[in-house]
Amino acid sequence: MDATARRAFETTVLPEMDRVFGMALRLARSRPEAEDLVQEVMIRAYRFWASFKPGTSVRSWLFTIVRNTFITRYHSDNRDRAAVTSLAAHHESATDDAACGPAPAHTLNPEQALAQLGVREGIDAALQQLPHEYRMAVALADIEGLSYKEIAEVLGCPIGTVMSRIYRGRRLLHGLLYPAAVEQGLAPPVPNAAALRAARSAEPVSLAAYRKRGTA
Repeated sequence: MDATARRAFETTVLPEMDRVFGMALRLARSRPEAEDLVQEVMIRAYRFWASFKPGTSVRSWLFTIVRNTFITRYHSDNRDRAAVTSLAAHHESATDDAACGPAPAHTLNPEQALAQLGVREGIDAALQQLPHEYRMAVALADIEGLSYKEIAEVLGCPIGTVMSRIYRGRRLLHGLLYPAAVEQGLAPPVPNAAALRAARSAEPVSLAAYRKRGTA
């Protein structure tokens, strides 16, 4: 890499380091592993800088490298298998809300409740329990603000798959956040089966909306 390319790399990529580390931490789940992941990502980004197309999103480009590096280094040892198994019931019950509890439109819901307890802490703790496919899709959409098209490019899958992962990820987050809200007395418990059926049409709330509520 010549001096001009090196300067372009430094001025374009280095300002994104905090974002890259944040995504790596959400995927790797521990700071030491995230630091190792970021180091390898930056090595790859530097090595393949010539493949970056000026005028396109460098953030999406870097997140693609994060995803591919994570899969290569971590996914092969099936670290997320336990998470997938433990959350299988939540996934299957996404249509009946049996594990998630209701999300009525006019009462305090889990997102509103945990916004009062600590938005950042609630999001991070719940996100880290999701399978990595859902975790990254939700983070890219609701934290990083990428479009469906950009997320599809990062994840290497169709837009329909992106939309499905985001929807299911949000439903799983709802299921993970709801019990804590009930325990704190900030959301109503599930009263009966009829209420569960009535709640089936409730839409999951995005993390973007979640954060806004916390700062309202």
